[in-house]
Amino acid sequence: MKPLLLHGHVAGPNPYKVRLVLEYLQLPYEHKIWVLGDGPNGVKSPEFLKINENGRVPALEDPNTGVVSWESQAVINYLLRVYDKSHTLSPGPDASEQERVDYDKWTAFLTTTFGPMMGQRNWYVHFNGSDNPDAKKRYEEQCLRCFGVLEGQLAKSDGKSVLPSGFSAVDCHFWPWLRQYGFAQLDVAEYTMFLKWFWGIEGRPEVKRIDERIAKEKEAQGINSM
Repeated sequence: MKPLLLHGHVAGPNPYKVRLVLEYLQLPYEHKIWVLGDGPNGVKSPEFLKINENGRVPALEDPNTGVVSWESQAVINYLLRVYDKSHTLSPGPDASEQERVDYDKWTAFLTTTFGPMMGQRNWYVHFNGSDNPDAKKRYEEQCLRCFGVLEGQLAKSDGKSVLPSGFSAVDCHFWPWLRQYGFAQLDVAEYTMFLKWFWGIEGRPEVKRIDERIAKEKEAQGINSM
């Protein structure tokens, strides 16, 4: 099997999601690092726009099938359809319709609500050109509301996984985004099920392998850790 080519960068949760799935499925892959902007090796450069017209990472090229995918949810769905034949991370053939719907709705909750709220919170805390207390407060409140929603769901598995049926790609979607709670300056001490779930995944060997690889990539790029 030829290694898959993941286009990403050394920071940010969406390429990390895909790396988690690749690691759990034990798929060989190479990681091509892109930077912001339209300069050489930039995500807005003509070279990258041929791969992803939207100029965002991640994107994935599979030399084994000739398929090119982008948007993290679409990339992960592709990997599961093509390579997760044993349904390690996805609903199996015996899954009920409710289990399939739960898989879809919790993934959608992350990609359409929780993730964007975390992204906005990070923007206004760290990157906005001027201080905007109202925006920071709004996105703090929205993020914490989402943590409360997730807390109730995680209680169904005693903090083991988002879905009661066990660890799945849904957890891969959530974890890289919520790993940023400290960077987002959010106090999550009251969410005990979340913290149990979070630290349980933090210690997994797949995460350690990715983090070690990212550290080497940052060193090669001359980038300090966040």
